[in-house]
Amino acid sequence: MALQFTPAGQRVLDAATRWRLGDADGETGPVELLLGLLDEPEYRAAGILAGRGIDQAAVQGRWPAARRAVNPKLEGRARPALGQVIDHALQLVMARLETGRGFPLATEHLLFGLVLADHDVARWLAAHHLEAAELQADICARYGISLEPLTIEFDDQPIPLADTVSPDSRIVYADAIDNMAMGEPKVDAPVFDTVRRQIVAAASGGDAGFRSNAAHPIASDPAGEFALLRILDAASNRAGEAVRVVEDYVRFALDDALLTRLCKEIRHDLKQALAQVPAFDRLSARDTPGDVGTSLSTESERRRESLFDVAAANVRRLQESLRSLEEFGKLVDPAFATACERLRYRSYTLHQVIGRTVDARARLEGARVYVLVDGRDSPQAFESLVESVLAGGADVVQLRDKRLDDRTLADRAGRLRRLTREAGTLFIMNDRPDLAVASDADGVHVGQEELSVGDARRLVGPRRLVGVSTHSIEQVRQAVLDGADYLGLGPTFASGTKQFAHFPGLDFLRAAAVETKLPAFAIGGITLENVASVVETGIGRVALSGAVVGAANPAAAVSEIRGRLTEPYA
Repeated sequence: MALQFTPAGQRVLDAATRWRLGDADGETGPVELLLGLLDEPEYRAAGILAGRGIDQAAVQGRWPAARRAVNPKLEGRARPALGQVIDHALQLVMARLETGRGFPLATEHLLFGLVLADHDVARWLAAHHLEAAELQADICARYGISLEPLTIEFDDQPIPLADTVSPDSRIVYADAIDNMAMGEPKVDAPVFDTVRRQIVAAASGGDAGFRSNAAHPIASDPAGEFALLRILDAASNRAGEAVRVVEDYVRFALDDALLTRLCKEIRHDLKQALAQVPAFDRLSARDTPGDVGTSLSTESERRRESLFDVAAANVRRLQESLRSLEEFGKLVDPAFATACERLRYRSYTLHQVIGRTVDARARLEGARVYVLVDGRDSPQAFESLVESVLAGGADVVQLRDKRLDDRTLADRAGRLRRLTREAGTLFIMNDRPDLAVASDADGVHVGQEELSVGDARRLVGPRRLVGVSTHSIEQVRQAVLDGADYLGLGPTFASGTKQFAHFPGLDFLRAAAVETKLPAFAIGGITLENVASVVETGIGRVALSGAVVGAANPAAAVSEIRGRLTEPYA
């Protein structure tokens, strides 16, 4: 039986041939395959690896001899270790006995093979807490594959399939597939049809054909079942089409990798849920010419005002379709209805995150220089510092001072509000939502140890900005999902104002610039001398403290650094 791969799995193999490890010209092995899995962040395997902090830069750091081939040979040879990887990947593949074709290998299957095989890559992945058992359980759950041994029944007698199916991984071996496809079953002819039907049902995680919940009256009503199939078909089409439209928007209009991945995961998991209602049965019930709803539309459905309007309309369409699938799915299987319900909740988060990203980008469109000031020793010194910072062209000013008592801090906040309002500059209060509201600040900034984004939002309301400090790509993802308006990324360099044991540095900025297009400011030790290296990462917004408040001429310091931010900013 020939190996089959999903389109993404095939692209991974093609990408792997474009990498070379040392002098292994024309040969592809585990390291090259790992780099191929990371070639596009949208691959499910790449998302799993990213969650462990693994990207192509990390792999090349471990195997510095790895490099992209100048003239790759797409038909290159595979090193023996790669064959072992494929063998292990096949442990998670179920055969489709009716056609004799294997279930295609996806990127996550290839990653599982890498983790389970015996070579340096597997040991390195294990050191990054990528465990085979956890990965296997996740993949099997996603594909609806049970790890229990398969048995079939004929005349109420169980028939073991030990010679056909592996109890540990439920693999249907190639010889059994070939035999059954050629009409040469391994069991006696009288039971062949029963065997085939039951194996197919078990291997697919459900019945070979559609059957509504047997406990429900509709199960004995053919016309009702037919109507149910039409409803599920229409709702599934609407949901799939809607999430694809939203995905196109976040991918091409927002250029946002994280949001694109969220859409792809919803689309993939929707497809897995719908596997319980076979596509052939849904197609058989489809009657587009006779559908009374195809000729009905409203003026609002034919008009859209913006790209975001298109995306927002389709997120709502996705939610409505999932609700329909959930409610009518209760007539099919409670588990199916629950899966649709969970997808609907995820669509709410997607809707919120897209809306927040678009709004924050509009509100912070021109914000490039963010300056953090303390309260100084007197009101006069404070106002003099703020006036100089504003004169230099600061777009955002944050009041951060842990020394002052609340009354003095409130006084400084009031003064800063007056000065920034006159200058048309945003005012952010650090770590104090109560004072942000009391002083009518434009927003509040919180750290990883302070209030959560959600708690801060509840205190300051929906229209004030909420920013959050992040120190890892995992914290970036969480901040986006939590509904932050902007991110602080760092610390980038050693700073004179705050001490840190760990510096994520420029690599963190590069990763964040690729991951999200939510407004993000690099922070930590940024000066006129090193700001160019920050811009090169793709992050063109900076937050400054010591380089400005400690300068002899704060206005000049802000102006000079602003002049270095010449690249497009993220």
